[in-house]
Amino acid sequence: MNTQIPIGAPAQLEQEIARLRRMQDDGRHEAVLAQLCAPFAAWPEARDLLLIEAVSLRHLGRIDEALASVDRLALHHPRFSLMHQERGLCHVARKDAPAAIAALLEAVNINLALPMSWKMLAGLYRITGDTDNAAIAAGHVAALQALPPPVVAATALFFDGDLAPAEAMIRAFLLAHGDHPEAMRLLAKIGLAHKVYDDAELLLAGVLEMMPDHRAARFEYAQALTYRHKYAEARAALAPLLAAEPTSHDFRELASTIAVGLGRHDEAIALYRAMLAQIAAAPAGQRDAGISVQARADLNLWLGHALKTVGELLEAIAAYRASIAARPDFGDAWWSLANLKRYFFTDAEITSMRAVEALSSTAAIDRVHLCFALGKALEDRGEIADSWLHYERGNALQRAESRYRPEILETNTRQQIAVCTSAFFENRAGWGIPDRDPIFILGLPRSGSTLIEQILASHSQVEGTQELADVQRIVLDLQGRDPGLDNPRYPAVLADLTRDDIDAFGRRYRDDTRVYRSGRSFFIDKMPNNFRHIGLIHLMLPNATIIDARRDPISCCFSNLKQLFAQGQEFSYGVDDIARYYRTYLDLMEHWDRVLPGRVLRVQHEDVVDDLDGSVRRILDHVGLDFEAACIAFHQNRRSVRTPSSEQVRQPIFRDGLDQWKKYEPWLEPLKEALGDAMVRYRS
Repeated sequence: MNTQIPIGAPAQLEQEIARLRRMQDDGRHEAVLAQLCAPFAAWPEARDLLLIEAVSLRHLGRIDEALASVDRLALHHPRFSLMHQERGLCHVARKDAPAAIAALLEAVNINLALPMSWKMLAGLYRITGDTDNAAIAAGHVAALQALPPPVVAATALFFDGDLAPAEAMIRAFLLAHGDHPEAMRLLAKIGLAHKVYDDAELLLAGVLEMMPDHRAARFEYAQALTYRHKYAEARAALAPLLAAEPTSHDFRELASTIAVGLGRHDEAIALYRAMLAQIAAAPAGQRDAGISVQARADLNLWLGHALKTVGELLEAIAAYRASIAARPDFGDAWWSLANLKRYFFTDAEITSMRAVEALSSTAAIDRVHLCFALGKALEDRGEIADSWLHYERGNALQRAESRYRPEILETNTRQQIAVCTSAFFENRAGWGIPDRDPIFILGLPRSGSTLIEQILASHSQVEGTQELADVQRIVLDLQGRDPGLDNPRYPAVLADLTRDDIDAFGRRYRDDTRVYRSGRSFFIDKMPNNFRHIGLIHLMLPNATIIDARRDPISCCFSNLKQLFAQGQEFSYGVDDIARYYRTYLDLMEHWDRVLPGRVLRVQHEDVVDDLDGSVRRILDHVGLDFEAACIAFHQNRRSVRTPSSEQVRQPIFRDGLDQWKKYEPWLEPLKEALGDAMVRYRS
């Protein structure tokens, strides 16, 4: 059984749980119950204490009390597999086979590595005459019996979320017994849970070397490659599974994610629609099951995202509404409607959002999305004070869940300035590969970078791609396994790299980004956070174009404060955080201007709005491209755009967005104060 301890609890609770379990193993259940009083007084919601109580009550035949204890456990830990198993065992004691089967199925649906649950299910199915399911359950029993007990125990810990003890147990097993496919798979899955994707990829590749036909390992390998944005490799890894099971929901869902990553949005749209049709064609009982409800909500949400990306806004709206119809409290779907920018909520929709946001049962993540959606809906109605309250609440809730530490970026900035001096670059002149084709557009989110991208991507020689993670992956490799947040390995490690190292990184970037290209002379990498890594980019690709998209600080920061990002950009959920980030960005960009004069073209968003023709010619001249009228008519370009500005760049230039913050000026004085002299020096 598990030994999870409440966060912040002293180590003696773990010792107490172990002692009570030894007493249970000796059959001293009355003594166990008598000695639970003191621990319960200190930790009334402790998962394992509640389970110990239920187990001893069941062994003593006090089934009603045991089930009451299980109910208390379910209240605090509804996804704990051993809670469902214990409920099933209580119903077995009552000779209530249907209730026992239902509870035990809940247990094994959460945690496949429960031999007791599978054994009981096999027996119960035999008793009720369900020979087919009895055989399936018996097969699971046999599969678990074929595995070494430590692997089974560690797998059970993993499924219940106890990653640390699961990892310790499986590493000890591998050290003692050498390579074992299932042990390696489990360690890889723990790596995926910890977002250590490179380790997971290597482990799963090793499993497939030993067992090329291991379907589950192949699927997990494709997942690991997808998490690492290695979409072409992931597509190849998944292909045999899709060929064997073309209607598998899991396989098609991963295939659609890969298609989006590769920019093949039409392919993703077809997959989403096929999966939705499959769910709709299922028998009514299965279709109405909770898993199908969430599947319909998710698939319609993803379908809406893909349709928005290709500019099919009416169809995107229909998909988002279908997602909400499937799950009315799905905050992400409500926010996705709001994030369409030109969508205006009806009175009934605003009433529904308010009602769902007010429910105590609404999940925290849904509440965050609903707050931002309500902020946008009320802004559109001119109810600015109420709108600001919802933006402020959404930001506070999101910030409370964040681990963002502004000093980490500030430390990185100081070290970039210390390492990447003029002399540093002079000593490395001529390093890197000579390719001219990458165009890096960087800066802060919501700074007008999508507009610049759309202008350039409207040129016949320029490929518009997306926010590519390739520079970030190289940085992660340079950081190593331990990022050392207070004393990071990168950027100091740049000084230790040889010319061959730098050249290799340049070739790696070129090769890894080739999958996004279709043969044009130039391509765009619009990852905004790359401004932190201009030194590395310059070393690897000394002839690449670098464009800094900049926007008035109050407009830029305010726009970030009312934007809920799909991932990352954690600096954007607080006035102080976004102001510090903007000031640090200015510090670093000023440094790049000093040590690499003329290397970065600064494009001020307000200048593009005021003088589109002159700005377009300036940008094209910097890249080395002839003027093309299509760049002025950028809004007619139907290419896929994946950022929150996708709708704006499909319209002609307008000034309305520049002054949106002024409606909120009464609440933005703290932001102005936090920005300080950034309000002036952003133009310098």
